[in-house]
Amino acid sequence: MVATTGDSSPPSRLGWLDALRGGAALAVAFHHATYVYLPNLRVKLADWFDPGVYGVLVFFLVSGYIVPASLERRGSVRGFWIGRFFRIYPLLAVTCVLAVLPFLLGVLGLRAGLERYSPATAVLAHMTMLQDLLNVPNAMNVLWTLSYEMAFYLLIVALFVVGKHRRSASVAAVLTVVALVAVALTASGLLTGAYAPTALLSRTAGTGPVVAVTSAALVVAVAAAMSKRPAPRMAGGLLGGLLALVLVTVNGRVGAWEGLLMIAIMFTGTAVHRAEHGQLDRRKGAVTAAVVLVGAVVAGTWHAAPHGRSAQLVWCGAVVLAAVTFAAAWRMRHRRFPRWATGLGTISFSVYLLHPLLLMVAAQFLDISGREDVVGLAFFFLVLLAVSWASHRWIEAPAQRLGRRLVGAARPKARTQPQEQMLTP
Repeated sequence: MVATTGDSSPPSRLGWLDALRGGAALAVAFHHATYVYLPNLRVKLADWFDPGVYGVLVFFLVSGYIVPASLERRGSVRGFWIGRFFRIYPLLAVTCVLAVLPFLLGVLGLRAGLERYSPATAVLAHMTMLQDLLNVPNAMNVLWTLSYEMAFYLLIVALFVVGKHRRSASVAAVLTVVALVAVALTASGLLTGAYAPTALLSRTAGTGPVVAVTSAALVVAVAAAMSKRPAPRMAGGLLGGLLALVLVTVNGRVGAWEGLLMIAIMFTGTAVHRAEHGQLDRRKGAVTAAVVLVGAVVAGTWHAAPHGRSAQLVWCGAVVLAAVTFAAAWRMRHRRFPRWATGLGTISFSVYLLHPLLLMVAAQFLDISGREDVVGLAFFFLVLLAVSWASHRWIEAPAQRLGRRLVGAARPKARTQPQEQMLTP
């Protein structure tokens, strides 16, 4: 990502974020595409580096940097949730329907045994976007990240309604410390077996009841937080934040330490934004970033120790490279970026959600799998970019425009704000 003098975007403080999102989406798509088009390379790469984890961590840093700023700029929880809904759910709904369509037609099964769950439980879990924290398999493999995005949204709304939203650095540090404690307890054997926090609520009370209670609590929390009255708004925000913390800590598909660190990484992005805009001392921001980075490396190394050095290297490499990538792009935030890079960022959410569907078609219907095929991989990316461009133009963009109109209608006296960019992976 370098400045250019020819084919470049207009000067924009968001150009570097677009470039990051686009690169992260391609990294995730490449990781999954190697299973189909470059299986031998994937096996060799598996012991050294995971492009998918790297891309996701970059996404989390970007979301942390800009999503809380969007909420605070609006100054409206109602506007925030309306904006999030119309930026995420239209394309998410379309891709989820396409993902399960072969099953509905009796052609293929669902991934990870999702068909074993009742339709009501599966649909409700995915509608909350918290399915990965509810012990329900994801309809598509990439959807797990959206569960942590939703948990992050609930937490920043909780902090916002109680006026503690500028404590991002402290939140990131505390979550990192708790993650390290979770790793220590797991290593000592105190959080294993029946006491392991992984899917603890679902294993104890049953997945169906947990999904039902979570769905009801989420509706109440969001609706109350959108209220114009202070008491319900605060109660709803706090309920949502508590729900997110409980699910991430004791009911995630991954270990509590990893879930907490992913949220901490997002809050680190927020701390960087605050330090940049004078809301946080830059030294404190740098210390926070260092604490989270070191904590993530230590926790991952500690947890992966029984699995060998390669597992440690894969996690630590992804964490460090994601941090370096974000820092390098941030340092170049005032430069011009090529239009293709910013354009790729614009369609990054479509790239992220559509590439598993194209890979399903390639592997299951066209039988393109099991051999090295660089030409096929290149063609896959060309098709992916074309389909993603169409998806953004005819699904994402119209939905976002509708969301902006509804937000404007809800706040007729609000001053005009800069157009918000798509911030999710």
